[in-house]
Parts: sequence; C-alpha cells; structure tokens
Amino acid sequence: MKDKEIVRPDEACDDLSRVSSSSDIASFMKTVREIDRARSGRLIFSLDATMSRQPTWDQAMTIQSSMFEVAGKTGGLSVQLVYFRGIDECRASKWVINAAALRNLMLNINCLAGHTQIGKILKHTNSETVKEPVSALVYIGDAIEENINHLCQKAGELGLKGVRCFFFQDGADNIAERGFRQMARLTGGAYYRLGPDSARELAELLGAVATYAKGGLKALSSNTTREARQLLEQMKNG
Repeated sequence: MKDKEIVRPDEACDDLSRVSSSSDIASFMKTVREIDRARSGRLIFSLDATMSRQPTWDQAMTIQSSMFEVAGKTGGLSVQLVYFRGIDECRASKWVINAAALRNLMLNINCLAGHTQIGKILKHTNSETVKEPVSALVYIGDAIEENINHLCQKAGELGLKGVRCFFFQDGADNIAERGFRQMARLTGGAYYRLGPDSARELAELLGAVATYAKGGLKALSSNTTREARQLLEQMKNG
C-alpha cells in the first residue's frame, strides 16, 4: 500500500482506508457486516515511527507484529493501527478483525525524521471512542517531544470516557518515562519499560491488553502471566 503524505493542521490522523483500492474497501465492508459488535472489543495499537527508533526498527517490527498474532487469536477483537513519522504525518488504518492484514501493513512502515505526535494519537482515539467505544489504546515509543501537560489533559479526557491507555517504552529516556507513567495513571492503564527480553515481554503484555480489551478486568485477572499480573496491579492501584 503506497502512502501519500497529507498535512493535517487540525491534528487529525489521516485515514489509510482513503487510499485503499475498491476491492480492499469492498472486502472491509463485508468484514464489518460480519462483526458481532455486541461481543467485539476495540483496541487501537499505535507507535512512534520517527528516526530515533531506526537503529532497532527491524527488531522492533518483528516484536510488535506479535501483537497482531495475539489479537488474531483473541477472537471478536477489532484492531486499528495508528502511527506517526516525518513532518505532520499521522495515519490510521481501517478497523479490522483480520489482524494479519495490519501486521503486514506495519512491516512495510519505514522510519522518517520528525518530532513525536502523541497528541494526535490521543485526539484520534478520543474521536474514535465518541463514534463507538474503544476499550484500550496501546502506544510504543521511546521519547516525548511535546508539552507533557497538554498530553496529560488529552489522556485525562480519554480516562473519563473509560479508555485505558497502555504505554510501553522502548529505551530509557527519563522524560518519556515520567510522561508515559502520568498518562497511564490518568486513564487507569499501565506503563511498562521494555527490557533485554523485550520480544517475549511484549508478546505477553500485548496478549494481556488484548484479553482486557475483549473481556475487561475480569478476563485479565484470569491471565496468569507475570506481565499480566503487573499490568493488573497498576490498573487497580493507579
């Protein structure tokens, strides 16, 4: 799928489905009609694709693609991919049940130099949950280059709507950690810094978030992995 850059002065994320072929759209609409919305959770998976992540990007793509494999096994979970990179480029995919399609799209993303656009992702998530409730937002990144107070305000608005945000930090930037922790707390979500065993950790963490997005805290409490217990503890204690 070929990207075309669209600058959005209103801080919105470009809809990737607008550049889809007619067959893609027809297939998507068929899938939408088959969704049992009463049983389907909605999860937004977002990531920083700026140049600071380039040194470990190939490894990160392999690791992050595990989320879509997990989501595909969860059943009844709608997933949307959102990413930013370059100058004012923030894109959102269509909502899909077939997580493999998003995994393939993500693996074709390349890093471009630019500043973080976390505010756009939070605003986009807010807009999506107004249309239809979003259970959770997952964000993976290594830095914050925006006003943290403004980001926390947007995160707080999501928290009031019941959207829990999960921030997974790639790297050890202290400013990013403080910001991610505050936003997670404001939404009743959780923060986790990825370590040397990040491939296994992230697979378990994303599996736990997918479980929550589909079945709520009760379902998450039945997940016995160490990572799930850590997320659950943060979510309960704030």
